[in-house]
Amino acid sequence: MEEGITRIGVSLPKNLLDEFDAIIKVRGYSSRSEAIRDAIRNYITEYKWLESEKGEVVGVIVVLFDHTVRGVSDALISIQHAFANIISSDMHIHLSEDQCLEVIVVRGDMEEIKKLVDRISATRGVLSHKVITAQKKVQ
Repeated sequence: MEEGITRIGVSLPKNLLDEFDAIIKVRGYSSRSEAIRDAIRNYITEYKWLESEKGEVVGVIVVLFDHTVRGVSDALISIQHAFANIISSDMHIHLSEDQCLEVIVVRGDMEEIKKLVDRISATRGVLSHKVITAQKKVQ
C-alpha cells in the first residue's frame, strides 16, 4: 500500500451506492476510491469556503428532505421561525410523494447563517443541503 494512504470502511445503503456507482461510470472515474477522494476534496473545499465567508451576505439555502420522516416539516418550520431575522423568503416545492425541496433566501451576518445551516443539516429527515452566498457590498 502507498505511504500516506489509509484504508477505511464505509457503510452505505444499497440505493446510495448504486446511484454513486452510476455517476462514477458516467463521469469516467477509474475506481470508487478515486471518486470518493474527489467527493471528499469537494466537501472540504466547500466547507472551508463557507467557514472563511464573513460579514453581511445574501444567499440561498437549498434543502432536500423526506417529508415522510415524522416531524421533519414541523422542525424545519420551527427552525425558520427561530431565524426569521435573517430569512427574507422561502419556497416549498413538492418533488415526489416522499421528497420536498425548500429554497430559503437569507440576508444577514454569515455567522448567523452558518448557525441556521447547522440546525437544518442536523435535522432528521434532511437528505441534503447546499448553501450559495454572495458578499453583500457596503454602499
